[in-house]
Amino acid sequence: FLGIVLVAINPYEHLPIYEQDVIYAYSGQNMGDMDPHIFAVAEEAYKQMARDEKNQSIIVSGESGAGKTVSAKYAMHFFATVGGSASETNIEAKVLASSPIMEAIGNAKTTRNDNSSRFGKYIEIGFDKRYHIIGANMRTYLLEKSRVVFQAEDERNYHIFYQLCASSSLPEFKDLGLSK
Repeated sequence: FLGIVLVAINPYEHLPIYEQDVIYAYSGQNMGDMDPHIFAVAEEAYKQMARDEKNQSIIVSGESGAGKTVSAKYAMHFFATVGGSASETNIEAKVLASSPIMEAIGNAKTTRNDNSSRFGKYIEIGFDKRYHIIGANMRTYLLEKSRVVFQAEDERNYHIFYQLCASSSLPEFKDLGLSK
C-alpha cells in the first residue's frame, strides 16, 4: 500500500511557508483540509503513529536539487515541535549535524547542482510513550561508486577528493601517499 505522495519543488529561495506558525496551522488538521505541504504529510504520519501505535514512514523522493534533505529536515522540525520536544532536543539540528562531513564524502558537483548528494539517507526517529522525540539515527546508502573513477563532462568527483588533494602537502597526509 502506498500512502500520500508529495512532490517537493525547490524554489531556490527562502519562503515563509516553513515558519512556526505554519507548523501550528497544520498540527491537528486532517489530510486534505489544507494545501499540500510537507507539514501535512508529517502530521498524518504523526497522527497515525499515535493512533495506531505503529511505525510510520515518509519517503522523500525527487531529482537532484529538489530539496529532499531540506524536506526531511522540515519534517523532523515538525515532529519535534508538535511533540513538545523542539526546545529540549533541537533534534533536526542534532541529526543533521553530521551533514558537512557527510556532504564532503558523499556530495559532488553535477550539471544540475554544485553540491548534489550522491547517496540516500535513511533517518529513523525514536519517540517515547508521550510521542516526544528521544533520539534518531541516520544511515546512508547507495553511494555512487562509479564517480570515483569517472565523471561526466562538467561534473566533479566527490568534494573530499579535491579537499584531500588541496591538503596533500600537509605533514599528516604523508602516510596517505598523497603527493603533488
